[in-house]
Amino acid sequence: MPRTPHIRPVSDLRNNFSDISRLVHISNEPVYLTKNGSGDMVVMSMEAYEKDLFETEIYLSLKEAVTQAKTTKKRYNKDTVLKRLRDIAGNA
Repeated sequence: MPRTPHIRPVSDLRNNFSDISRLVHISNEPVYLTKNGSGDMVVMSMEAYEKDLFETEIYLSLKEAVTQAKTTKKRYNKDTVLKRLRDIAGNA
């Protein structure tokens, strides 16, 4: 079941910064800030932001792989791929 988004007026950023900070860290979800009833900004914890950034990078890499797969017949078996991933993870 989808969660109800946290929506607050932008003035809460100034008046209730500690509450918003606590909320983004406890819920690990963004807080949407509105100005004059319309969406204005999104506030999120660094942890949530880095997770979203990482997931975006993975998505873009997969999208690139799909594009490459459409342009070549070359394929790799799972053992080759897993070995390469382990090599990369070991050097990280």
